[in-house]
Amino acid sequence: MKKEVVMAFGNMFTRARLWRAAKASAVATLILAITTLALAWLVPLPERLSSNDSTMITWRDGSPAHLFLSDDDKWRVGVSLDEVDPQYIEALVALEDERFWMHPGVDPIAIGRATLSNIQYGEVVSGASTITMQLVRVLEPRPRTLRSKIIEAARAVQLELRMSKPEILANYLRFAPYGRNIEGLDAASLAYFGHRADALSNAEIATLLAVPQAPNARYPRMANARRLRAGRDEVARELLAIGELDLGEADSTISMEQALEHILAEEVPTSLYPFPREIPHTAYLLRGQHQDSSRIDTTLDEQMQKAAERLMRERRAEFATQGIHNGAVVLVDHTQSEVRALVGNFDFNDARHGGQIPGFITPRSTGSLLKPTITAMAMEQALVHPKTVVRDIPIKRANWTPENFTNEYAGLIPLDEALARSLNIPFIELIEQIGQDNLIDLLDTTGFEHLDRTPGHYGLGIAVGGVEATPLEIAGLYATFARGGEWREPALVTNQRGDTAPATRLFSTGTTWLVQEALAQRERPDQPWRAKLPEDWKIHWKTGTSNKNRDAWSAGSVGDLTAVVWLGNFSNAASPSLVGGQAAAPVMFDVLEALVPRDARTPEKPSDLKTIEVCAFSGHQPGPACSHKLEVDVPLNGVPMAECPYHQHIEVTVDTGERVSASCRGDRQTTKRTIATFEPELAEWLGAKERARAAMPAWAPGCQPLSAERPPRITSPRRGRTILLIPGIPPDRQRVPLEASTLTQGELSWFVDGEFVGSVTPGDTFWWPPTAGDHELVAMDASGRATRQMLAVERRQVGL
Repeated sequence: MKKEVVMAFGNMFTRARLWRAAKASAVATLILAITTLALAWLVPLPERLSSNDSTMITWRDGSPAHLFLSDDDKWRVGVSLDEVDPQYIEALVALEDERFWMHPGVDPIAIGRATLSNIQYGEVVSGASTITMQLVRVLEPRPRTLRSKIIEAARAVQLELRMSKPEILANYLRFAPYGRNIEGLDAASLAYFGHRADALSNAEIATLLAVPQAPNARYPRMANARRLRAGRDEVARELLAIGELDLGEADSTISMEQALEHILAEEVPTSLYPFPREIPHTAYLLRGQHQDSSRIDTTLDEQMQKAAERLMRERRAEFATQGIHNGAVVLVDHTQSEVRALVGNFDFNDARHGGQIPGFITPRSTGSLLKPTITAMAMEQALVHPKTVVRDIPIKRANWTPENFTNEYAGLIPLDEALARSLNIPFIELIEQIGQDNLIDLLDTTGFEHLDRTPGHYGLGIAVGGVEATPLEIAGLYATFARGGEWREPALVTNQRGDTAPATRLFSTGTTWLVQEALAQRERPDQPWRAKLPEDWKIHWKTGTSNKNRDAWSAGSVGDLTAVVWLGNFSNAASPSLVGGQAAAPVMFDVLEALVPRDARTPEKPSDLKTIEVCAFSGHQPGPACSHKLEVDVPLNGVPMAECPYHQHIEVTVDTGERVSASCRGDRQTTKRTIATFEPELAEWLGAKERARAAMPAWAPGCQPLSAERPPRITSPRRGRTILLIPGIPPDRQRVPLEASTLTQGELSWFVDGEFVGSVTPGDTFWWPPTAGDHELVAMDASGRATRQMLAVERRQVGL
């Protein structure tokens, strides 16, 4: 009994001791775990993990277009696992760390196996480093000692606690050494094979696995060829033995021996491919704009880019002989509103002529490129339609006498022909009607970043080149016409604006279609040979030439593409060859013809047009005297209502055709006759046909009035126009030109609100300093005949 009691007490003591030991062990384990976790989070991760990678600019298909060295002078491209050939990842894990997805950074099984092997053979024949430990070794190189191994193991556990397995593997693929200053799988694939690592052959996989085992001894060069081949072939045999290389699909499979034979027959690389360094203008621009991004995916199309570069390069020598040393090309897919090509200059390395300046974002005088926009604005305001006859005669405005490029004048010409021929005078007079501030506001809406908002800065010259814009901005504006009137900023970087970015409607679809039809006219004086193009090749295009021949432009669209070409000199040197139709247009046509198929779609006539009847001669609403009429298309909301100002009925005798009036008709037999009348300043510029139309028959005997002359006709300011006074500028510097036409001799007198303000010789301008308010203008000729007209003068509000 005593013995049993003693044994019972002994068992109780033993259990208590075991419980205390277990409890102490658990506490120690918990403390160790907490300490490990604390250290893992308190000790900073290896500093190199935060290193910047090489900045890579890609084409729209994801292939690299330009690669920059990283900040630490490495060729290193970060990749996500889904960008790597999955067979490579499987082979890497199987070869280097088969339990990678399970262990905590250190693999006890691998350590035990390596220890036994090394004891058995008396030397190191097998390692136990995991992929995580190899990553630590690359990030923080240390001497190969036992102490270093312990530190690497601890660091590996830390990485496993702080990072996910895919993150660890992605960083290994980012930092793995491949000789010289090449780091990471993707950079190595580019340097070794000239392509990225998203699709690799068996031989390429074996090569890319072999080099990191001995980077300096195996990276591609002639001296390393034997060692690289031996390493690759050894890796290939191992991978085939464990079933980690591709043997084909289904009925096209091959044996392991055949697969190995194919790998062994393939040459190893003995030199490095140059890293892609294309589109330098765009690449440097984007790197500066996206400094925190290591990868910038563009919308540029490699084929289109290289075609545009080649066509510019082919003309460089010819242009140089003409004193033209700089140029730019922009190609936009207007259906997607994405940039497809950007040529910044003829040669990036041409230091003498500013070759590194990106011409596509350099503002230059636009010449006549804004005339289609002015036309569209005038149509939207129901001032004109394409067949409206407009004046093209010499005019004077303030101290400026604008001229046409050819110094020739058409007299009267349909608006669409004036646009096709790029005449200046009609558009200067149109901008007077629509208002230059309205044009500036519209351009501001379309992203023009170089507008000068100083009151009165541009004047009427805005119609013929006063505004500076970049080729990219012009491309966006012309793409708006090709897209039916909706403006959307052309994207250069994928998803830079988001798919939900709203479009801004500038013009109706009908208006833009009418403008495009005018721009597609084939019989063009600046490019007559273009009329020989196939009938189904319909390019809508416009040229521009800046003052004193410093810039030559051409912009056009066909199919899905809008192209803009600029030529000039960044030194601002002029050249007689810098004419849009002669220099820039041929390049633009070559680009479009090279990239757009002949059967490219042609925009169909939209539904927001209506057909109206107009005077066949003037294009205005027919008056009672308009005998010939014409049907034209106009925008639904832009029907001009002004009646024909030229045709009138007169009464003539049937037998002699002489003119009579009701007071002197007597018993003469008379009839009505239609005649066109024109103001004197216009009549001298009319052609023979118009002059004959305007010939006024002589008065019949006894019918000539005391004064056959009509009263003066006020030509400036136009009827219904409102003058805006610019704040801060004295009225004396904002004088309004008062002009009137008259058939009489002697001086023409001007009165404002009943007060005489001055007189001038007929044909001259009287400059009146305006005051705010509504004013009555009176022009009186020497015979006392007078014309009255109201004029509104308002103060322009600041900020508008």
